[in-house]
Amino acid sequence: MSEWKTRITKIQVAAPVATAGEGCLVLIYPPGAEIGKKFPLERSEVVVGRGTDCDIQVDRDSVSRRHARFFRDPGNGAWSIQDMGSTNGSYVNDIQVQSQALCDGDLVKIGGAIFKFLTGANVESAYHEEIYRMTIVDGLTGVHNKRYFLEFLDREMARCLRYGRPLSLVMFDIDHFKRINDEHGHLTGDHVLKEIARRLQPRIRREELLARYGGEEFSAVLPETTAQGCQEFGEQIRQMVAREPFEFEGDKLQVTISVGLATIEGQPMDALAFIKIADENLYRAKRAGRNRVVG
Repeated sequence: MSEWKTRITKIQVAAPVATAGEGCLVLIYPPGAEIGKKFPLERSEVVVGRGTDCDIQVDRDSVSRRHARFFRDPGNGAWSIQDMGSTNGSYVNDIQVQSQALCDGDLVKIGGAIFKFLTGANVESAYHEEIYRMTIVDGLTGVHNKRYFLEFLDREMARCLRYGRPLSLVMFDIDHFKRINDEHGHLTGDHVLKEIARRLQPRIRREELLARYGGEEFSAVLPETTAQGCQEFGEQIRQMVAREPFEFEGDKLQVTISVGLATIEGQPMDALAFIKIADENLYRAKRAGRNRVVG
């Protein structure tokens, strides 16, 4: 049974050209059958929550019965969000808000669900662009997803073989991530995933790639990087995560990662075999005590 339901009380025929006040919400997280679903804001007020009387029903424990409302200014047609006393709060671009005017492209978090707010002269075009973006970018962390990672790795391995150049692969995941979710809640776990991506992004050069491989596991592809350079990179990102505690809603927790490395230099190899080498080194790091680099 789907966790996402929409109760439509009035159906309006969309005009060929969007009006200034037209808007919609697009579900970009969590992954599932409903990801990418568009929720048109067809009335002047739309309530989102867990209750069956909400216009957009989000049937998840982290969402309050009547969590937040989206409303339109009758004067200028601009949209705003107002929290309705929810337990876990409403967020716009990762900042908790009570009431906030919305801009095109804002990310709105309702409990564990993330929507992208779209408005403007061509909402339909923006929606299709967002759907394409969702095929290559992870909705929670903002880094590339597994699908794009595999395509990128295939291209770089072919280039590495053609020109006899080094290519390094880094696989890492968060130590004791299940414990973080169990003891601090899934919203804290989501924050940790996002914060790790935020901390590491500045370290990724233009020709490199950082991706969320799945769950709490990430990957980095490093073209033109030798085994020694890969070792240095792995140690740098390990320290970047461990150096400062992670803070979320008053909680402070120490987070570490385990890192597995692999490097090839012009030899032919299947992409999955290359990933397997780095993954096996990652699990060697886990077995050796975690919070370390192996490769």
